[in-house]
Amino acid sequence: MTLCFATNNQHKIKEVQALLGSDFTLVGLADIGCTEELAEDQTTLEGNSLQKANYVFDRYHVSCFADDTGLEVEALRGAPGVYSARYAGQQRNAFDNMKLLLENLRDSKNRKARFRTVITLREPSGQLQFEGILNGAIIGEPRGAEGFGYDPVFLPEGYTKTLAEMALNEKNTISHRARAIEKLVTHLKQRNLSNA
Repeated sequence: MTLCFATNNQHKIKEVQALLGSDFTLVGLADIGCTEELAEDQTTLEGNSLQKANYVFDRYHVSCFADDTGLEVEALRGAPGVYSARYAGQQRNAFDNMKLLLENLRDSKNRKARFRTVITLREPSGQLQFEGILNGAIIGEPRGAEGFGYDPVFLPEGYTKTLAEMALNEKNTISHRARAIEKLVTHLKQRNLSNA
């Protein structure tokens, strides 16, 4: 079965292909001829994920899945959430976003936060959503040079290293995205077995 992952990130595609195994062929947006920027103008992660999956399915007529991720900080009532990438403005600058986040938390003792990923699978039979959550806390200043986004200030629960201090393979075993993808892969494999 061929399935489209609504991304142009080849690393993400290879990572998920390895989890799916040989019963599935994973392709990216470029492989189906989709060169346009996919809109993300909904007010929830669920909405953005669904919007992207529906766009690809409706225009390119392929079964696909799309993801959206946000950082939700308890003391900021869930912000930046769906606006995580553009928290400090439309320039989508990770340093600016982290700086604003730390400023907004400067006087807060509550540093609890979580990364949340929502994946929408869209097929002719309908749609399903899968969620992955990584709980943790926001530290006072950035640490580490790996990863991207808020990784240098996010300390996962039960760990002494930030996501930016972890090797990629270590991060990928605990990440919110990995947890959501694991649920997607389990669903696809179980369905494939029942159809065999």
